[in-house]
Amino acid sequence: MFLGIDLGTSEVKVLLLAEDHRIVATAGEKIGLSRPQPHWSEQDPAEWWSATGRAMAALRKLVPNEYAAVKAIGLSGQMHGATLLGAEDQVLRPAILWNDTRSAAECAELTSRLPALPQIAGNLAMPGFTAPKLLWVAKHEPDVFKKVASVLLPKDYLRLLMTGEKVSEMSDAAGTLWLDVAKRDWSDELLAATGLTRAQMPRLVEGSEASGKLTPAVAEAWGLSRDVIVAGGGGDNAASAVGIGAVAPGDGFLSLGTSGVLFVVTDKFRPNPASAVHAFCHAVPGRWHQMSVMLSAASCLSWVTHLVGAANEGELLAQANALTDAQRDAAPIFLPYLSGERTPHNDAQAQGVFFGLNHDTTAAHLAYSVIEGVAFGTMDGLAALQAAGTQVGRLALVGGGSRSAEWAQLLASLLDTEIVTLEGSETGGALGAARLGWLAAGGVEAEVCRAPAIRARYTSNTEQRARLLPRYQRFTQLYPRIRDLFAR
Repeated sequence: MFLGIDLGTSEVKVLLLAEDHRIVATAGEKIGLSRPQPHWSEQDPAEWWSATGRAMAALRKLVPNEYAAVKAIGLSGQMHGATLLGAEDQVLRPAILWNDTRSAAECAELTSRLPALPQIAGNLAMPGFTAPKLLWVAKHEPDVFKKVASVLLPKDYLRLLMTGEKVSEMSDAAGTLWLDVAKRDWSDELLAATGLTRAQMPRLVEGSEASGKLTPAVAEAWGLSRDVIVAGGGGDNAASAVGIGAVAPGDGFLSLGTSGVLFVVTDKFRPNPASAVHAFCHAVPGRWHQMSVMLSAASCLSWVTHLVGAANEGELLAQANALTDAQRDAAPIFLPYLSGERTPHNDAQAQGVFFGLNHDTTAAHLAYSVIEGVAFGTMDGLAALQAAGTQVGRLALVGGGSRSAEWAQLLASLLDTEIVTLEGSETGGALGAARLGWLAAGGVEAEVCRAPAIRARYTSNTEQRARLLPRYQRFTQLYPRIRDLFAR
């Protein structure tokens, strides 16, 4: 058996995978989020660890015999989070998360200090990344910064407590702005620009390599063998890609979760920072990937569901699906920038907008506007990837948004490509993490990283696409006209 642990923003998920690819059991534990000030997003790393322990206990209770046969563990996690440790590995402050945008000013400062940063890191300096967070701490919490002995990403903090080892891997490290992404190694130049050195960074391995073994105390507490290997693992999107078998150049997926991600595997480092495209290492050796990233995707649907007082997302979507074509054409245009935006605008100040409200606007109109607006944002991301020379073929749709057939069809028509949903894709990074554990224990990539069975297919509808494109043109005209108002 192989076990995946996925540390998300709202939940820790654990998954048990058998050698015949059966998902034996899963368990999860919710974790809280703190927003003490506008633009801030933080978590207590101690809560990550306690939630992981509870999830492991729940999994063990569900399938005790299979659980006891675990041979290796893989880790997946939310990217970019800054976990700051002192000389005795004590946590110095709450972790600053990926969706924290307080360090916008520090991004400009970082680029000014090292103009070559986008070429080395393959990405623009954005508030979500780890490096500008450390500049912010140095400026606003200097006493904390002076005590920083180590900086770990969220899943790598779990690894430290599991194995006693400070280790990261290429896909997650690529999201720090401290990695030379082409060379797959820490960059002394990038670290120096943030006032840090290699001594404060974890050791690097590939995601499919072993990073250590469980400590005797953790093995005993969890009821597992001391010989259990812990793999390098992956950042959440790279791990999700491994979970659906997206490991060959050209493979890709579209994730509609809290954020929205368009992910395509490449065989070379192909940066396009000018369009706010992310170029990262993959979690498997010798491969990279490009991503366009929206900071709010399916979370927009959750937000509007609460806004209009609907019972749940499904009920509200049913109302939207009942609209006629004429009613949809009359719906407001929605800018889905509830948490700012990355691709293609790189604007932490951007905000959500409904444009075109009137007395006839209903909750159903708003719901349709939201799923359409997220699809339009995805279209922007596709254009940015294509500008970087990346060709996108069939895309697997994963995440919470994949449960809506109507949303899938909307995306297929707008992107003019085949969209498929896959069996088991809702497991996300946890399945990919388990597979990376399997690889670290000696598994063969071609056997381990098989694509799951296709659940449903959606192809572009010519008539629907023709109706959508004029609304997309209005969508693309809105942001440039009001961008300066956001900044004020």
